[in-house]
Amino acid sequence: MNAEQVLSGVRLKSAIPPELAATPVGGLAYDSRHVGERYLFFAFPGARADGRAFAQGAVERGAIAVVSELPRPEAFSSAIPWIQVEHGRQALAVAGRNFYRSPDEKAALTAVTGTNGKTTTTYLIDSILRAAGSVTAMVGTIEYHIAGKVLPALNTTPESLDVFKILDELLLLSGHQPAMATMEVSSHALALGRVYGFRFHTAVFTNLTRDHLDFHETMENYFAAKRLLFESNGGRPPLYAVINRDDDYGKRIKPAAETETWWYGLGPDANLRARHIDTSFKGLKFDLLAGRQRIDIASPLIGKINVYNILAAVGAGLSYGLDADVVARGIAQCLGVPGRFERVDVGQPFAVVVDYSHTDDALRNALTVARGLGPKRILTVFGCGGDRDRSKRPLMGKAAGELSDIVILTSDNPRSEDPLQIMNDASVGLQRTESKHVFEPDRGAAIRRAIEEARAGDFVLIAGKGHETYQIFKDRTIHFDDREVARSVLKEFGYPTP
Repeated sequence: MNAEQVLSGVRLKSAIPPELAATPVGGLAYDSRHVGERYLFFAFPGARADGRAFAQGAVERGAIAVVSELPRPEAFSSAIPWIQVEHGRQALAVAGRNFYRSPDEKAALTAVTGTNGKTTTTYLIDSILRAAGSVTAMVGTIEYHIAGKVLPALNTTPESLDVFKILDELLLLSGHQPAMATMEVSSHALALGRVYGFRFHTAVFTNLTRDHLDFHETMENYFAAKRLLFESNGGRPPLYAVINRDDDYGKRIKPAAETETWWYGLGPDANLRARHIDTSFKGLKFDLLAGRQRIDIASPLIGKINVYNILAAVGAGLSYGLDADVVARGIAQCLGVPGRFERVDVGQPFAVVVDYSHTDDALRNALTVARGLGPKRILTVFGCGGDRDRSKRPLMGKAAGELSDIVILTSDNPRSEDPLQIMNDASVGLQRTESKHVFEPDRGAAIRRAIEEARAGDFVLIAGKGHETYQIFKDRTIHFDDREVARSVLKEFGYPTP
């Protein structure tokens, strides 16, 4: 494929030089370290670095041209073609799709967006598709899966080029079996153009609550980014949409006329609805009405929030025309999601659960589930991330205080901020509640304190980091896993007792 074919459909500010147009392209890269012979190098503007600073290095590694929305630097050689485009990441998405010959049309692609529930819903959908006999890929916050191979996740939604590489590999490995992929799509990815022009078979919306305002600034901007998934966004709108009817923002989404929509929820105006919900620490059971179909759902997942996640996943499964028994089997086979209401159990007489809840809404949901299980007391360990939206910190403190008996406020990933200042921000909301609370900036010590305080029948929630295996400080990143720490402390305290 030559440069003109690769860049077909890209909105150009400068023409492709004639001598370059017919040149074969060996590959695409947006990281100069990954450039090879006859590559096109895409140079993005960045918050921390200007991609143009790496253009010379890319050329030295074999790049035949630089593609960027930024103008050519004066110091950069005029002998190397510099193709200026309207939008760098959109250009990469279009070029990547061309280079890999539209793998998003050959492998059916489901996108899941929303503030909370994306990861769990994605795991559930992947389980349904595997139950149907498909070879699958899954892209999200925790890890990437390609036909059973597990890779570490770099971003919730990687750059478009990386997604196309994953889809291309999936198609290669799937042979004659159906290839289907599910991916979490973040608001950042939508706003930046990482999924521009993608062909989604199904788009899922879970909910929208306060988060990421450090990036989007307002809730309306945040919602506008999410809504792009249900619009043409450089291509065609999704064939199917699955939208939470009980969410106020979900109600405001207006899918395209050609998109077939499943509205899910608990109310009578949802055409995908749960009834007779039975929840316990053993899991969930409920009747699911899908139009005129009735599906018996049994899942090891816990709590009302997972009723919504299951409804969303079932809607995605039905969008592919799968039978009800296949969908139900896929739901039952999803045993859990790392760091999402994950139990740490060594035989102690109280519950210890690690959860990723890092917004006030997610924390409130997790604590509501815990309260519904009837514990004697709830002890909550939580902190707030640094270099993120400060306005949600007092809201998280308030949520923790209102629904817990004891709160241990600690550090999360402080990043460049002072951990004590972050804790002070969260304490504003916490101190407006009547719960007993203590401050312990050392997260390991905070977990220890909660477990030491816990008695038979109590519930310890360790919130905020979930699946993460690190803690980020201003000057270093250390290994830290809430689950490992909790398990170690429990064993140190002698559980299970003889």
